Amino acid sequence: MLSRDGEAVVRQHIPRKRFGQNFLNSPGVIRKIVAAIAPRPGDLMVEIGPGLAAMTEPLLEALGHLHVVEIDRDLIAGLRQRFTPEQLTIHEGDALVFDFGAMGADLRVVGNLPYNISTPLLFHLATFADQVRDMHFMLQKEVVDRMVAEPGGGEFGRLSVMLQYRFHMERLFIVPPGAFTPAPKVDSAIVRLIPKAAGELEPCDGEVFARVVTAAFSQRRKMLRNTLRELIDEAALVALGIAPTARAETLGVSDYVRITRALSAD
Repeated sequence: MLSRDGEAVVRQHIPRKRFGQNFLNSPGVIRKIVAAIAPRPGDLMVEIGPGLAAMTEPLLEALGHLHVVEIDRDLIAGLRQRFTPEQLTIHEGDALVFDFGAMGADLRVVGNLPYNISTPLLFHLATFADQVRDMHFMLQKEVVDRMVAEPGGGEFGRLSVMLQYRFHMERLFIVPPGAFTPAPKVDSAIVRLIPKAAGELEPCDGEVFARVVTAAFSQRRKMLRNTLRELIDEAALVALGIAPTARAETLGVSDYVRITRALSAD
């Protein structure tokens, strides 16, 4: 039960733009998200940005114990009034710098991610993929569409390549603005990320791979012979079966891996 003090926190809390706060308020959507996550007793799970505990409570009912990462001290006060330490372990701080690796193996990560930091947060979380079982996030639909996009379209970009290299991803369903308070101006979507097994990963130098992908997409309208000229020459691209006149969005993840391997072999 929520105490009077806890109710006051919920009632009085004003969503803060600097934290990108949009709170879920639709019981039907919450049930659908929790069903997609399918929490089980004993799962090691961390929720990023629990906010007013819309998902926290039903997750706890299934799990028994949950970790959360929250930056807003007012919201943390409400969580402490509402849940016991045996139910909820609260990690106060910024998810962008939080060490998810310290939590242990077979970690499940969930959350309604702030739109204003979604891309850097996804890249940060990807660094812990070896210890993660799965991740389920609510994100701006446009971001999810970019994550799962196929090569050749305008939505396919750096985010697509970097995440598709490391994860299997699936857009599950769309969430309308009316499911939030305050209502955002755009649709949201739920996405599932499952880390690829070691045998599925194409070996390559991660730092070089990131540098290649970043350079290729730095100027989308330019050909690879221009965007990658500081890294690899046209003859080397041709030798890899990649047209120097191609643009970044036309290459698949495997193409970027081949470029990376060629550079690492030099």
